[in-house]
Amino acid sequence: MIHILFILCSLLTFSAKCRGARLCVADLKGPESPAGYSCKPAATVTVDDFMSSGVGSAGNTSNIIKAAVTPAFTEQFPGVNGLGISIARLDVAVVNAGGVTAVAYASFSSATPGLQILDFALFANDLPSKLVEATTFLDDATVKALKAVLGGTG
Repeated sequence: MIHILFILCSLLTFSAKCRGARLCVADLKGPESPAGYSCKPAATVTVDDFMSSGVGSAGNTSNIIKAAVTPAFTEQFPGVNGLGISIARLDVAVVNAGGVTAVAYASFSSATPGLQILDFALFANDLPSKLVEATTFLDDATVKALKAVLGGTG
């Protein structure tokens, strides 16, 4: 219940600038433009367009980085189309106080923000190892080991 309250408060706080604006639920069947998706006809709007259950559930943290990001962007939450807001849930399963998964929520001032997971951005690529070493101050063996684990080359 606290998750729903948090999301609603975040959305209301960040969408204050949109008061009086016409509601525009995303038509996900159409193309996306820089201004967002086109609007669904009002007759086809349903209550599901204003609900996102993904951020209320823990993400799958059984991957190599022991973390999961669950977005509630326009694609998952069509009701935020045109409001310039979105939210995401981050679950981290590495060693935390009490031995439980840490949970964080991030709110964005964009309906479709870009996300980068640093581990993959640095080590799951084809950048030369020397460049990654200079950027991260890690030695050659460590960079190559991380690239091998995450699928990077170079």
